[in-house]
Amino acid sequence: MDLVPRECVRSPWVDSPMNTGGFIRAFVTEVRNIYGTQDYIPLHAPVFEGQEKELVIQALESTFVSSVGKSVEEFESAIARYTGARHAVAVSSGTAALHSALYAVGVERGHEVITTPLTFVATCNAVSYCGAKPVFVDVSLNSLGLSPESLIDFLEQNAEVRDDGNCWNRSSESIIRACMPVHNLGHPAQIHEISKICARYNIVLIEDAAESLGSFSNAQHTGTIGQVGVLSFNGNKIITTGGGGALITDDEALAKRLKHLTTTAKQPHRWLFWHDEVGFNYRLPNLNAALGLAQLAQLDDFVEKKRRLARHYEEWLTKWPEFQFFREPSDARSNYWLNAISTPDKSARDDLLDQTNKLGIMTRPMWTPMNTLPMYENCQQFHLDNAHSIESTFVNIPSSVVSLE
Repeated sequence: MDLVPRECVRSPWVDSPMNTGGFIRAFVTEVRNIYGTQDYIPLHAPVFEGQEKELVIQALESTFVSSVGKSVEEFESAIARYTGARHAVAVSSGTAALHSALYAVGVERGHEVITTPLTFVATCNAVSYCGAKPVFVDVSLNSLGLSPESLIDFLEQNAEVRDDGNCWNRSSESIIRACMPVHNLGHPAQIHEISKICARYNIVLIEDAAESLGSFSNAQHTGTIGQVGVLSFNGNKIITTGGGGALITDDEALAKRLKHLTTTAKQPHRWLFWHDEVGFNYRLPNLNAALGLAQLAQLDDFVEKKRRLARHYEEWLTKWPEFQFFREPSDARSNYWLNAISTPDKSARDDLLDQTNKLGIMTRPMWTPMNTLPMYENCQQFHLDNAHSIESTFVNIPSSVVSLE
């Protein structure tokens, strides 16, 4: 079936501004050669080549299809082993994991959480669920994640640790409870430097590692450097449970609290329904966990194939010096969840996005900066030049797992 409307198949590159037409034509051809199809090519599609059907059928036959069942515990143990964390708690989404993490470490109404403007909206929405406000600090051009230099500059100019042990924002007179950097597109942020800064200011470090399962910073898995890390298994992530997420931590007490909170704060009992605080119905269903187990068994292969694809893109782009491939930081090993290229300017970015999508090649810009959205535009922001520069020039390109010859 022809998925591209006939009127969109005409050559669009002849009159392209910045003379990007030749690049667009070559890029479309190259992507179609990589994926071996003339059909629509998504940005990131799941791959089911393992025991997915077998394990899901086993879960169905067990009749345990909701949040109780052996697959949930097995999946949590497998996630902990893979990441090197002592504990993992599986939940229904990455957003649920973010909310639970913030709530469990004590983020409350009136508090502030430092994060990046260059992220999916769930990062900031989870802060809002707690009644807190995000504070936006700039990103690094080398990692796309929160910049340690910008973070320390912001804190030195705006914050102080007072006698009560809390870090206070002198500008807003609010407690800065947490810092939540994001490992954007799977590339590890400079998380060890950020961790040291947070420790100095008595700020809890939560890692938004929703996109970076399989990524390592200085040989340590993302999400395991802070007090708690958050993973996502949405359908577009490197592995999927259909919908789901997880929290990883080395803190046993925190892990127990997270499991309690996400199980509606119900005290274990054979028949009594006793809930000792307001909790959340966030646990991952057994069916989803079964799918996750089959996916996790293939993760190393997925990462290797995605890294091979990244090398292919990088080598191919050397023919087009105006379009730069974004490479992992030097001290990191990235899963390259989404590959990205930088364009000469916003006009070239928009042209590439427009024409590729018309021709059935899915491409996307970076996230719209959170500080420009109506619900967050009045939040404090600190020198966001890098974030806005990246958003105006970067394009995410097809990154599904593929076997290259």
